[in-house]
Amino acid sequence: MGEARGLADSADYFDTATLRARVLAAWSAAPARFREDANAEEDYALGAYRDRLVVELAQNAADAAIAAGVPGRLRLVLDDDELRAVNAGAPLDAAGVESLSTLRASAKREGPTTGRFGVGFAAVLSVSDEPRIRSTSGGVAWSRPAVAGEVAAVPALADELGRREGHVPALRLPYPCDEAPPDGYDTEVVLPLRDAAAKEYAHRLLVDVGPALLLGLPALRTVQLTYSGVVRELRASWDESGALVETDDGGVVTRWRIATRAGELDQELLADRPAEERARPHWSVRWAVPLSGDDLPRPLPAGVSPVLHGPTPSDEPVDVPALLLASFPLDPARRHVAPGALTDYLVTQAAETYADLVTALPADPAVLELVPGPVSAGVLDGKVRQAVHDALPGRAFLPTAAAGPAVVPPDATAADVPAGLIDVLAEVLPGLLPAGWSHRGTALRLLGVRELGLGDVVDLLATLRRDPAWWQRVYAELESVDRDALPALPVPLADGRTVRGPRGVLLPTADLDVEALSALGVRVVDAEAVHPLLGRLGAVEGNWRAVLDDPHVRAAVAGSYEADDPEVVAAAVLPAVRASTLEPGDEPWLAALALRDSDGDVRVADELLLPDGPMAQVVSADAPFGAVAADLAEQWGGETLARVGVVENFAIVRDEDLPLDPDECDHDLDGEDAWIEDTLAVLGAADDVPPVLVEFVAVRDLDLVAPDRWGDALRLLGEPTLRAAIVEPATVLLGDGRRSLVPSYTAWWLRTSPIVDGRRPADLRTADADPLLAALYDEAPAGDTALLAAVGVRTTVAALLSEASGVADLLARLVEAERSVTPVQLHGLYSALADGPDVDVQPPERLRVVQGTGTVVVDAADVVVLDAPDLLPLLGDRPVVAVRRDRVVRLAALLDLPLASELVSGHVESTGDVEPVPDLVRGVVPGAPASYLAHDPLVVDGTAADWRYVDGEIHAASLTGLARGVAWAGGHWEQRHLLAALLSGDTPIADLLAEARLDAWP
Repeated sequence: MGEARGLADSADYFDTATLRARVLAAWSAAPARFREDANAEEDYALGAYRDRLVVELAQNAADAAIAAGVPGRLRLVLDDDELRAVNAGAPLDAAGVESLSTLRASAKREGPTTGRFGVGFAAVLSVSDEPRIRSTSGGVAWSRPAVAGEVAAVPALADELGRREGHVPALRLPYPCDEAPPDGYDTEVVLPLRDAAAKEYAHRLLVDVGPALLLGLPALRTVQLTYSGVVRELRASWDESGALVETDDGGVVTRWRIATRAGELDQELLADRPAEERARPHWSVRWAVPLSGDDLPRPLPAGVSPVLHGPTPSDEPVDVPALLLASFPLDPARRHVAPGALTDYLVTQAAETYADLVTALPADPAVLELVPGPVSAGVLDGKVRQAVHDALPGRAFLPTAAAGPAVVPPDATAADVPAGLIDVLAEVLPGLLPAGWSHRGTALRLLGVRELGLGDVVDLLATLRRDPAWWQRVYAELESVDRDALPALPVPLADGRTVRGPRGVLLPTADLDVEALSALGVRVVDAEAVHPLLGRLGAVEGNWRAVLDDPHVRAAVAGSYEADDPEVVAAAVLPAVRASTLEPGDEPWLAALALRDSDGDVRVADELLLPDGPMAQVVSADAPFGAVAADLAEQWGGETLARVGVVENFAIVRDEDLPLDPDECDHDLDGEDAWIEDTLAVLGAADDVPPVLVEFVAVRDLDLVAPDRWGDALRLLGEPTLRAAIVEPATVLLGDGRRSLVPSYTAWWLRTSPIVDGRRPADLRTADADPLLAALYDEAPAGDTALLAAVGVRTTVAALLSEASGVADLLARLVEAERSVTPVQLHGLYSALADGPDVDVQPPERLRVVQGTGTVVVDAADVVVLDAPDLLPLLGDRPVVAVRRDRVVRLAALLDLPLASELVSGHVESTGDVEPVPDLVRGVVPGAPASYLAHDPLVVDGTAADWRYVDGEIHAASLTGLARGVAWAGGHWEQRHLLAALLSGDTPIADLLAEARLDAWP
């Protein structure tokens, strides 16, 4: 721009010479003023206003438009060496020039202009040392080099200029400039760029310009930007109300909802503000939020910083979901809000204006996005958020599902349930928000809206009384939700009650007598409320099984005998029993059902007989039974009544995992304790560890059969279920984990009772029994062999001896005089005793023995167990019992009898000659001694004997004796007759060997 003299040669439209003279005089008079102005300008240009160049140019353009009353237009052009800002509006005047050249003394004292402090123009120094303004009213320029020249000419300032290395306050000395603005515009700011860095900096500022500039400066309607070959235009179109504005940023159009409040401040709020601010007591607050195509709020667009615009951008973050443009008091740098009463007042006004903005938007859940979260980005942001949180709950802007008037948040309820359920609940829940609102949990909580989860809704429903059809609508809407949240879902019942939770309630069926069951307290769903959801939540189909499993039914049956009207219970229970597939005894608790008997009295079912039933034909006359009333028998039939315990046939008692202990095993059965004692004796179980019956199955009422009706009773017991209770043994789990089988209670009871022609089963044998039992037991009448065996009718000697009293019973029967026992039979029985189980038995006083071709009974004290056949001649006429060689000792111990070897010494008194045992004999019995002692005669204990085997030597007086000695000594007593024949030579050897089935002879 040249030297100061060149600038001064221009026409001085604004008397800049006078301004310069005053400033230079002041500096000369007080060099400290020069230093102060230089420092202040440097602070503004390089610090506070370093990045506000475009904003300050735009603000000046807006103020010019306001002053002229025209739509503001601004054009910013960046070329190689200049940045130019051209605007339309009021031209530059002398007061403006003075303001631009005077720090902190703005000419904008009155009216709605945005500039206040008179320091914003200092931002031009961030890119230029020689800014100038050309306007239709004249021009003005500033030049750092020109100022430096003038300061250097003042001796008083020379030293200070040197210390500042030539830096001077460029804007304090204006110079005339007679250049004109472009056609169509009123003012142009020209900024020759200092260097390449300044150009790059200016370029960045132009790129960053966005819609917020137009929102903060409503007077500015158009901004055109030219840089790097790009021409970009921003436009703002405001509606007449000022509530909507559309910004267009190079074709990117954004619609904004605007809420504005403005007014005049009380002086008390300005008490701590500077004088020039106190002279301008106007305030304004504006919020702007971008809108979607549905007029719903959306996030701020890129390039719009979430900071306070006062009205131009500050460094104060306000990170709520909208843009705040308000006249907050700022610090001198216009970057941060100054604390104080005015700020607090404007925070409140900002919150109310924000509430205006929110409530002006459509009633859509998206509006809740505007509710600020709880976390603030700064002090002012935190205050604004809290004030908004205080203001919004007082505004009735939330819609209701019932389409009524909007409600304030504290009166609203958000339910996180399926959308369809919202419509149903809206009928009973005032203030319920429509579907979709519940998913904005944080916003709702900040507003004070009551939030209900599905579980809360279920609890709330429990307090309602609605018709069943309404409940069905509720269930239909809950089909898709998590069932874990519905265990306490209310269910209306047919009897008018409502219960919590579907589990266990009965769903009505065509066959269900709802009225009768309701009288018992059974929970039956009202038919109009039935829905598949109830079944999935645990409600059960009202079939016979469900009715009989219902605890109310069971309790009613248990108390029916004491009930005021037992027939009410029967009327509810018997239909389910009739529809069932139960067998008598399957549900023992049914036996407590009270029914009328033939005398009109009430008795429990298991004390009643079917009049024409099989059991009625076999019980004794004094049995404690009544007969069921004839009309009940006709109405329900014998099968149904038998299922509830009315006695038609013998009934079954069942139990599981039952300790074999009289205190635990108590089923009111005849002789039950005695059976337990006998069973424990058989098992040999320790008293302190009682065995456990895996399953207890017994036939009851056996003791009530008339003695003369047992033939018919046994035929009844042949029915498969009853027969199984007899013939199938009971499984017992012992304390050591082993399992054992024992006779069932029923089998035990029957075998100890005179049920077969007045005799005990144990006194009889089956027709196909072991022949050894012939004569000892009478033959039982023909019948079911397995059943007869199970009740104790004898079948085999082994089965007899396996019983606890079997050995004693056999020994007792053997000595009965009327028994006809053959020697062979007797030998077989003694052998069976010797082979049988180890038992403790009372030693018999009398025994049956062989005598001649028959058997006789003798005193047991005279009987000897023969343990060696060569001792038999030495026993004289003493009766003997003989069994297999290896079992004699066991039999002697069982019967408490002496062995023959214990009674005679068997001493060989004669002398014999050693002779070889013929090879022919040793070939048959290889283990026989090679020689024997031949005697003639053989004398043993003074008695002539045929043979004797003692101390490993055979003594024989004949060939027959030798044959017996060899057979006994060689362990083949059964070969004694063959050996005798071989030794006699009467029969050819080949024939004898062939008869003996020997394959070859060595």
